[in-house]
Amino acid sequence: MKPYKLSFSGLHSYREEQQVDFRELGHAGIFGVFGPTGGGKSTILDAVTLSLFGRVERAKNGTRGILNQHETRLMVFLEFGLGDDCFQVERVYQRDKNDPDSLKIKNARLLQISGSTTVLADKANEVDARIAALLGMSFDDFSRAVILPQGKFDQFLKLTGGDRARMLENILRLERYGEVLWKKASKLETSLN
Repeated sequence: MKPYKLSFSGLHSYREEQQVDFRELGHAGIFGVFGPTGGGKSTILDAVTLSLFGRVERAKNGTRGILNQHETRLMVFLEFGLGDDCFQVERVYQRDKNDPDSLKIKNARLLQISGSTTVLADKANEVDARIAALLGMSFDDFSRAVILPQGKFDQFLKLTGGDRARMLENILRLERYGEVLWKKASKLETSLN
C-alpha cells in the first residue's frame, strides 16, 4: 500500500482540516515526520489507521477520547494505491450525546478510483472487511508491522516465535506457500524413510 493523500479534522489536537500529500513528501523516495513531543506526529499515524480500520491503537475501545474536545465531528480521508489500482476510504464520526468521550460512526465508504469510480463498501463493517482483504492484514498486524506505535517497538521485538511467524506470514502473504511446501516436505520425508 502506498498512501497518496490524507485529510483529517477533529482528531486529537487538530480541529481544522489538515492535509498531507504523501506523493509530494515522498517524491525523493523517503521522508520523515519531525517535531517536539506532543506536536501531533502520532496523530498523523492515528488518522491513517482510523481511516483504514476505523480505530486507533492508542485509544481505549479504538475511538474513545480521540475527538477534539471543542469539536462535535471527526473526519478522516485517505487515498492510497495498491498495485495499479487507486482507492479512497473516508469515515465521519460524531460525538455521542450520551457519552462525550465516545463517537458514533456517521459515514464510512470505500471507493476504487481506477478509470471510473466504484463504491466497494458503504457501511463501516463492510469497509473494515474490504480493507483487511485488500491489504491482506488485520488491524493488529498493520499496527505492529507498519505503524509500530510509540513504545510498542519492544513489544514487536518480544513476540514469541509463533506470533512473529504468524504476523510475518500475514504481512508477506506466505500462507499461499505453506500448504505446497508442507506437502513437498512430507513427500520427501516419506521417500527418505
